[in-house]
Amino acid sequence: MLKLFSRWRHDFHSHNRPQILRHLTQSHFEDDPPFSPILKPQNQKNKKLKEDASNKKPQNEFPIKSNLPFDFRYSYSETNPSLEPIGYRETPKFSPFGPGRLNRKWSGTVAPLQQAADMAKVEEERNAVLGNPLSEEEVSELVERYRHSDCSRQINLGKGGVTHNMIDDIQNHWKKAEAVRIKCLGVPTLDMDNVCFHLEEKSGGKIIYRQINILLLYRGRNYDPKNRPVVPLMLWKPYPPIYPKLIKNVADGLTFEETKELRNRGLNSPPLMKLTRNGVYANVVEKVREAFEVEQVVKLCCAHVGMSDSKRIAVKLRDLVPCVPILYKDEQIILWSGKKATENTLNDLILGHPNPALMDTPGPEEQAFFSNLLHSMRE
Repeated sequence: MLKLFSRWRHDFHSHNRPQILRHLTQSHFEDDPPFSPILKPQNQKNKKLKEDASNKKPQNEFPIKSNLPFDFRYSYSETNPSLEPIGYRETPKFSPFGPGRLNRKWSGTVAPLQQAADMAKVEEERNAVLGNPLSEEEVSELVERYRHSDCSRQINLGKGGVTHNMIDDIQNHWKKAEAVRIKCLGVPTLDMDNVCFHLEEKSGGKIIYRQINILLLYRGRNYDPKNRPVVPLMLWKPYPPIYPKLIKNVADGLTFEETKELRNRGLNSPPLMKLTRNGVYANVVEKVREAFEVEQVVKLCCAHVGMSDSKRIAVKLRDLVPCVPILYKDEQIILWSGKKATENTLNDLILGHPNPALMDTPGPEEQAFFSNLLHSMRE
């Protein structure tokens, strides 16, 4: 029975298949027109508008010519122009501004000015943009508007300090806001005066509020966003060059045994203070200076700060205190007050006067006694 049913089914489909194909071919495929894209008639008016808009688009002309009256660097506040590097980690011919994009030649650390700028004219133009000084009411109004932490016009300043691209960020905020809130963290907070100086000099604005690490930078009364200075952007961060070694094996003015003794004394002493990563170090310099009035060696605990930031902190303290870094070990910085500071402290302790030159000139016997006493205390 099953065999008969399957045979009947096969015969039915084999006889009706040509009819079905013929029916589909005649009723569907013959009446269906071939595919062809329908072209919409383009309006001549819209075509002219598009051409005008394309012609009005600003076309970048390279190399870019900037009239800013200073040399271009990656960081302005965290580099010392007087210190020459001893080597480079990348060839100086690779400019971070891009090949052929700037009319200044990159030397590895700086893109210098081609011609010396007239600083009197620059200062006159800056004063013209700033206009008349703000009154106390105007300053208080701007401070109340921009000093809060939820301000949308904020720029974070990190361990790079005042960088080149930050100038362009400030100019972009000044398009829609009269002032910019700048929050400083990390190594640059050791010297906030230096940060304020470079912000005002490079941007042309004026700082109207300063509270520890919070700054408000005002653009000026006569600031025009359409006449803003041309700031060519750095396309990448250049590799830092190689500078001379920070910590020497033997400190200047000491022998190897004396340097070793000072290092051991610093490691065994309690830390003056503990520094955190990306913290606010505004009071570190004053505390180190006060500690050197009593101690000859000071230790700073830099746990979780990182090696690069710790070395930056040591360099800053060397110039600001001043002092001599003699050891960096186990996230600890050992600072020595220096030979001159040690001699002045000994003179104060012996003679009981901050300035022995103002006292009566001692006789030969007294001079010999004090010299022997100083020599014995050094030993």
